[in-house]
Amino acid sequence: MKAVIQRVSFSSVKCGEYYAQIDGGLNILLGIEKGDTLKEAQYIAQKAGGMRIFDDSEGKMNLAGDPAVHKILLISQFTLCADTRRGRRPSFINAMDFDQAQGLYEQTARLFEEMGFEVVCGVYGGDMEVTIVNDGPVTVVLDSREMKGGKGEAENGK
Repeated sequence: MKAVIQRVSFSSVKCGEYYAQIDGGLNILLGIEKGDTLKEAQYIAQKAGGMRIFDDSEGKMNLAGDPAVHKILLISQFTLCADTRRGRRPSFINAMDFDQAQGLYEQTARLFEEMGFEVVCGVYGGDMEVTIVNDGPVTVVLDSREMKGGKGEAENGK
């Protein structure tokens, strides 16, 4: 599972008649790969939800998101699973199948809600127009293969 976490002052998503926005918090683009499970979703939620990328009173990035203040806009993005090693056309063979990935996406949203965050979701599988006003800018990429004891340990030789 891959996630691009962006600290935002504003972010919105539009898909047909559907529209949602947040006025500060985290915009999270989420790519779900074959083999991902609830374990990977928990890793992403805990890391992203607890990531100290908000400024303290001295302007230093030292604070995690505060569920009372910050919201999360969670957007599915299977293109994060692209394999670009061969040729110029990305392969998306590593992306989990649609229905299975949708269930894990919804579980990930619930994990953030259980942490106290208000979560706004994009339209799963929709052709969305996303507006992101990055604050900082602060952008962090998470890959669940990097978690200790994760599925990627053997692949990475750890």
